[in-house]
Amino acid sequence: MYIIAEMACSHEGDPALAQAIIDGAGKVGANAIQFQIWRLELASAPSLPNYAVLQNLEMSFDVWRDLHTYSKKHYPEMEIIACVSERESLAFAETLGVDAYKIHASDLENPVFISAVAKTGKRIDLAVGATTKEEITRAIGWIRETSSSPVWLMYGVQNFPTRSADAHLLHMLQLREDFALPVGYQDHSDAETHAAFWIPAASVGMGIDIQEKHITHDRSKKGIDHEAALNPDEFTEFVRMCNEVQAARGKKEWRPFSPNEEKYRAYARKSIVAARDLAKGTVLMEDDLLALRASPPGLPPVDLPRFLGKTLECAKSRYEHLISDDVRGD
Repeated sequence: MYIIAEMACSHEGDPALAQAIIDGAGKVGANAIQFQIWRLELASAPSLPNYAVLQNLEMSFDVWRDLHTYSKKHYPEMEIIACVSERESLAFAETLGVDAYKIHASDLENPVFISAVAKTGKRIDLAVGATTKEEITRAIGWIRETSSSPVWLMYGVQNFPTRSADAHLLHMLQLREDFALPVGYQDHSDAETHAAFWIPAASVGMGIDIQEKHITHDRSKKGIDHEAALNPDEFTEFVRMCNEVQAARGKKEWRPFSPNEEKYRAYARKSIVAARDLAKGTVLMEDDLLALRASPPGLPPVDLPRFLGKTLECAKSRYEHLISDDVRGD
């Protein structure tokens, strides 16, 4: 299980809130935290409807450097993924030594940028929500032309919050079949509902072992990116649930029975017993015998034909097991 805590813009442009979110992710044992690092003037045009909001959310490279240092100092096992969307932020993230990169679906038709990210040689988490098979194929091709960077396909519906009926979890199995690459789920279910936990858990049950989930400092503040974001205590439960479902999933291959399964078999399987008190010399008929649960277990009902028409060599009391030596052939 690999769990990514997606900070997104829940920091609201405040480094102290960003640090609190890092603490939340680190303390619950997330495998990675994801930073969205961008220079607004290089990533979006002023005509964008929420451009003014983004201006208030943008944090300087110096702030991101401090946050990277903080995370690595306090949570050295937690990887850092940089979601970048332009070359300057990519170059800066390289100076930090981030562990992997996220390429947003908005850049899936941007060969120059995709190739630039691929040149780092680091893992690329390729967002594939609302993209076609042809677009994904082409983007993977640009990566492969440049490097052998590992590629994960990150699927998720990008409306906030996502209705359960719109999630289409089974599509991830098609992605895995089509591209033979690891596939992850980016959940955006309403964080105020149980769906925020059980929809990702359901995908884990399907074999999706990469989970990206938004995390915030306090959802009650209703800040940016809050609709699908979990508070740190909720994120703890999310991690626990994903790990528990993964453990329950087990393996599909035939395997030896566990000790508990062996115990259950001994308890539950039926054995051949006498239907009533039977005298020595009785020629056994079908209604002389029963298949019942009994302890300890005896011969299974599949062996019943070997007794029919045979003569008892000894008396049997009601419910007593029968064994092969109890009869002789006539």
